Amino acid sequence: MIQQPNPNPQDADIEEPLPQQEEFWRPPARFGSVPVEAEPQGWDRYRGFQKHYPRVDLPTQIVERVSLGSDEAHEPNRLIWGDNLHVMRQLRSNSVDLIYIDPPFFSGRQYNVMWGDANEMRSFNDIWEDGMPGYLIWLNARLYEMKRLLKPTGSIYVHCDWHASHYIKVEMDKIFGYESFRNEVIWHYGLGGSSPRLYSKKHDALFFYTKSQTYYFDKPQEHATSVRMRGQLKGASDVWDIPTINNMAKERIGYPTQKPEALLERIIGASSNEGDVVADFFLGGGTAAAVAQRLGRRFIGCDQSRVAVAVTAERLKQQAIKRELEDASIPDFTVEHWGIYEAASLSGAPSDEFRGFVLRAYGATPASDGSAIHGWRNQMPVWVGGPGRDSRVTAEDVEGFANAIRESVQYLDSNLRDGVMLAWGFTQAARDAADYLRRCQHVDVDFIRLRQVRIEEAGFREHIVTRSTDRADYSDFLTFVQPPAVSVAYSVKGGRAVTFDAGDSAVVNFRAGDSAVVNFRAKIVNVQWDFNHDGRRFAATPGYSFRRDGPMLQVTHKFDRAGTFTVACRVQDSHGGEGTWVGQVEVS
Repeated sequence: MIQQPNPNPQDADIEEPLPQQEEFWRPPARFGSVPVEAEPQGWDRYRGFQKHYPRVDLPTQIVERVSLGSDEAHEPNRLIWGDNLHVMRQLRSNSVDLIYIDPPFFSGRQYNVMWGDANEMRSFNDIWEDGMPGYLIWLNARLYEMKRLLKPTGSIYVHCDWHASHYIKVEMDKIFGYESFRNEVIWHYGLGGSSPRLYSKKHDALFFYTKSQTYYFDKPQEHATSVRMRGQLKGASDVWDIPTINNMAKERIGYPTQKPEALLERIIGASSNEGDVVADFFLGGGTAAAVAQRLGRRFIGCDQSRVAVAVTAERLKQQAIKRELEDASIPDFTVEHWGIYEAASLSGAPSDEFRGFVLRAYGATPASDGSAIHGWRNQMPVWVGGPGRDSRVTAEDVEGFANAIRESVQYLDSNLRDGVMLAWGFTQAARDAADYLRRCQHVDVDFIRLRQVRIEEAGFREHIVTRSTDRADYSDFLTFVQPPAVSVAYSVKGGRAVTFDAGDSAVVNFRAGDSAVVNFRAKIVNVQWDFNHDGRRFAATPGYSFRRDGPMLQVTHKFDRAGTFTVACRVQDSHGGEGTWVGQVEVS
């Protein structure tokens, strides 16, 4: 299913002006000629941040809509796998009420690699390549888009630590305005290491800015801890004593830098209303999305790691399942891909959706005349093949497209000769027909030159890759991934017979080690298990969604009753491919 992320693309092209702060950044005359950087790092007065990160417009592919009981006519919440800068550039301006982000701290690339998939590691290589200035340019480009997305009454919280907090504060003053700064909130968590040569580091910082001077804020209350005022409520200060998550907490999912839900509850409760849109563009373990869902807010979550999106999706499903028992109405959410797409899902799309996806990905505009010319790119006619992966372009297709070009107004007016055919594959007869048309230029004034491009080849995405700069690498944008071939075996004590033990339970060993990846140079990075699959949606059993020490290729599960159980196993590889196995286990 193809999602057009912005029905009005021009809304995403609105340039967000930098705040006018001449007095604040005025060069100090009494000290002579002192240079003052009044603009954020990486800003170009003519091209903004697109000088370093050129704009890329690509469609978004919906790979799953998770039904949680709400009416499908209602707009679902969104989890998006892709580069957050380009995802944000395609979202509508003034559409988000609250943004919370917990971007990678400037503490070294190895510390920040959490999930281990290729896209995450490539992104972090970009972050650390040029030291602190490079890190700030990378972050500023994203903060600039976040400001554009915020509604005039919106707020943003940026979570950071001592490595770069002071630098980030200066850059946010330049982007949001010094007068838009509201608080530096200190999250005091208490845990952490100690050193005999310095004070122990026991806190993070959250910078709270608003887009304008009119914003929503409901100051949270907390219990006083002093002897004199014990038990009374007072307005929360800018120092928050909230403990980190211990290893035994129910909300712990295994994500090393997972933030406590209590922290996000305070932020979301203070700076948004029920029904407002909350966005987190560094999704991580999905705490912001989970709290937003629980508090009745809409949400958009984005991460460059496919595993992060998958783990968050399972977290949201489990939370919704618990609330369904209380008859709570929870909106659906979609899992979407931007930039890297599932070829198998595209093959099953309706012809018109598939054609629209290919045209937009290729940078072409759909035609509306119903002829064999499906679109136009820079005044060149474009034709698109069928969605099936096994479909092949025939010689008849080539002839029909060539005739449509000859009959077009552009051909008659400008002596048009060239065209492009895009498809999964071409028969040899189709290639021979196109070659014949090219050779006719020596004897026929009506000759046609047709370029035939396979969708999975480099030629299909060359217009994207050529936008790369010294800083931006777009070589992996507009690529297609295949699902792993998932294979699962199960046994008890080496046999296939499953029987109850004396404790009226049966422990079954499951093994997915024979699963094979299809994508070139990919490896399995995560395995999820659903031991009570309902045939409708995959919902990982708690404790079987993510493990920090490696994918759960071998697991055990205890069944507490006899019967036939439907079990599902979902596997993600390092390039973003995802495959699912579903089978039945007899417990007697």
